[in-house]
Amino acid sequence: MSSKIALVTGASGGIGQACATALVAEGWTTIFVGRDAAKLSAAVASLPESQRDLAETAVCDVTSAEAVKGLFDGVVKRHGRLDVLFNNAGVNQSAVTPDELSADEWRQVVGTNLDGAFYCLSNAFRIMRAQTPQGGRIINNGSISAQVPRPSSIAYAASKSAINGLTRGAALDGRPFNIAVGQIDIGNVASAMTERMAAGVLQADGSVRPEARMDMSSVAKTFMTMVNLPLDANIFTVTVMATGMPFVGRG
Repeated sequence: MSSKIALVTGASGGIGQACATALVAEGWTTIFVGRDAAKLSAAVASLPESQRDLAETAVCDVTSAEAVKGLFDGVVKRHGRLDVLFNNAGVNQSAVTPDELSADEWRQVVGTNLDGAFYCLSNAFRIMRAQTPQGGRIINNGSISAQVPRPSSIAYAASKSAINGLTRGAALDGRPFNIAVGQIDIGNVASAMTERMAAGVLQADGSVRPEARMDMSSVAKTFMTMVNLPLDANIFTVTVMATGMPFVGRG
């Protein structure tokens, strides 16, 4: 059994893949979790060949409490413990005002971003509480939208604001069991999905302006700083953002 076992949801691309890859590079046995088996396999195939033995894939829809329980039970069966959970899986919403947002889309966003995060956290918690040595680390992916929303993003903003409460509640409940819970709020990351930000996106004052983006490596480095702390220390919340983003001021 490896002494360092990590599980990353939403690991088939983007932030999840980058952070799972960083874990593997530092010698962690890492379970890449997502809904698309082909994308998960491609994420593992992109690792250096010498590191692929440390990577596993697991297909799971985090909106299903039963599927999530099965996922975590499988981790214990294979490895005997879990040391780190990165609660990263999430979806965005259509850019619409509250009256235009359907109930189905609301439930989809909240079901993934909040319910799914809770299902994963609660299962990690029960494992970390029961294992020997006791404890572990849970990192929730919030968002800068958990602090300041964008226009026409009420479901996403509400779900990510709720992650603040999830993190605080779990951090408090985890104290007696050596479970450290923290949150990373991430700003604009350079990727194909954020190319439109370089051209210009809607601001709170109604204007459309380009926004700065940061390299994905900055997110992975921040995440690994949280991971590598001893369990008697915790980065409770951290915001990592492109220096030139309008997030800090009025827009």
